[in-house]
Amino acid sequence: MTELRKKHPLAIRWFHWVNFPLLALMIWSGALIYWANAVYRVAAGKHTLLRMTLPQPVYNKLHMSYRLADGMSLHFFFMWLFAINGIAYVIYTIASGQWRYLVPNRHSFREAIHVTLYDLHLRRDPPPLRKYNGAQQIAYTAVVLMGLGSLLTGLAIYKPVQFAWLGALFGGYQMSRFSLPPRAWARTNGCARDRRSTAWSGRCGGCSRRTRGWRRLTSAVIV
Repeated sequence: MTELRKKHPLAIRWFHWVNFPLLALMIWSGALIYWANAVYRVAAGKHTLLRMTLPQPVYNKLHMSYRLADGMSLHFFFMWLFAINGIAYVIYTIASGQWRYLVPNRHSFREAIHVTLYDLHLRRDPPPLRKYNGAQQIAYTAVVLMGLGSLLTGLAIYKPVQFAWLGALFGGYQMSRFSLPPRAWARTNGCARDRRSTAWSGRCGGCSRRTRGWRRLTSAVIV
């Protein structure tokens, strides 16, 4: 016996899918900016072990060379769309009461360990069947906080004079610039993992719960 149970409201699904292409466009335009000054590296003291960049022929093949002005204009344009979508998501989550399902509680960290062990096939009993398990609560809340941090550090870099006070909160201009890409990489990894689970999660009806808002449950997992 199969039961269809509503999981995600329409607004949550819209915010979710609008954010995905915006994040991809932000990363692409950010790469156009990074080409002009690829300063990140893995080093031991003064010795560089790995430069975080691509060979110039690769940049040329991708048509990313000498496009600093394009990258900046596109990046800051998509930044405002990204911010509007994120702010609207937070407002809706608070106003609709959805935050009660998303914000971690005192059981979330213990449950996240349970989820991790279960996904690694190190624990046989599945985690509690809820709208968001503890691992998801921690991950989704962290993504929102990282998005806010990226927006604020982006503003500090975009207008270093007007938002000097904001840059100072993050340790100055250089620290704001240094901390921005790791958060973008973390958000990208989270989105990629979410897309993968959406595409391959047959037991939860991954594609259906993200696109149509319901999940498929069998009688074997209904408590």
